Amino acid sequence: MNLALQKTIAFLFLILLGFLLRKKLPAKEQIGGIKMLILSVALPAMIFVALLNIEIELSLLYLPVLAIAFNFIMAFATNYMLPVFGIEKNSSTNRTLTMLLPSLAPGLSCFPYLLEYLGEEMFAWAALADVGNKIFVLIVLYMLAMSWFYKRQSGTAKVSKNEKLKSLMVSLIEEPVNMVIVTALLLLTFGINLDSLPYFLQNAAGRLSAMMTPLILLFIGLAVKVDKSQIKTILGLLVWRSGLAFVISAALIYALPEATPVAVLILAVAFPQSSASFWPFAHISAISSLEEKNMPEDGHTFDRDLALAVLAFSLPFSTMIILAICSIGGPFFTSELNLLATGFIFLACGALPFIITKLREKSKEEEENEVSVVAE
Repeated sequence: MNLALQKTIAFLFLILLGFLLRKKLPAKEQIGGIKMLILSVALPAMIFVALLNIEIELSLLYLPVLAIAFNFIMAFATNYMLPVFGIEKNSSTNRTLTMLLPSLAPGLSCFPYLLEYLGEEMFAWAALADVGNKIFVLIVLYMLAMSWFYKRQSGTAKVSKNEKLKSLMVSLIEEPVNMVIVTALLLLTFGINLDSLPYFLQNAAGRLSAMMTPLILLFIGLAVKVDKSQIKTILGLLVWRSGLAFVISAALIYALPEATPVAVLILAVAFPQSSASFWPFAHISAISSLEEKNMPEDGHTFDRDLALAVLAFSLPFSTMIILAICSIGGPFFTSELNLLATGFIFLACGALPFIITKLREKSKEEEENEVSVVAE
């Protein structure tokens, strides 16, 4: 069994272990404590290490640009497609999925396979492309989440506008992730990277960062609550998301020169298939905590249970797709025509059942209206 597959099994085992530990941690406060440890310690440490390790090569600057362009294309497409899946606009479900589906978590689902099948150079390229994805999930999605929260907060008359704005600014400043991002960016501005820091700081940050992956996977297993009625929608959206990623990869490969190495082409196909990121869930949790303090009777901007369910399904789904891409490789997954065909098949399989259901419901409504008119 190759190393990448063993890593994936280890990740899935941690989720299963978290699920089995539910009886040992039955209280909501206990699981909340693990979430707080992730959001306040492990996640900020991981972001700090990741940002201070960034080494951008000017010749490869297009990689993070392409990655963030993919994020935005996926975000716009998600916004327009969710109603097709029967999800109402301006609902907590819509906002939650709009946060999660455009995000990528290559570290969990993609990097092990790129290193195993494509080598260190393509792994380094993927890490550089992930810089663009990090900008999107850490900054753009956070701003989007806060804008939604503020719009809903402004719609209530419980607190004055100045007090709401003050509360929002205080929450932004106090959020550990934001403090870490600002600190890391300031250090990078002055030419200070991780190697420039004292060893004890490097060591502490590295050890705290290493907690992130196992804690996230255990937390998903502990906290995930899958509504059976949502499984069909989640799987349909993941298949549709994968299909759109294949279509985008086909367009990118078509634009690349004919002499492009096969490894680069496989990278262009595998990277966009990465699973949904945990970081949007971190933003969702932060907003939900604010709402519990400031808007206890006004519902929630996001659906945390749905977000965890999407993460739980997304990791194994994306892993299987990426494993197939890397193991089969070229010439199938380096042909834009094959990618287009695969993409359209996935798009159809993901969305068509919901389109048919919607058409049937519409037809039934029209028939009922016709019967009522005749009866009158």
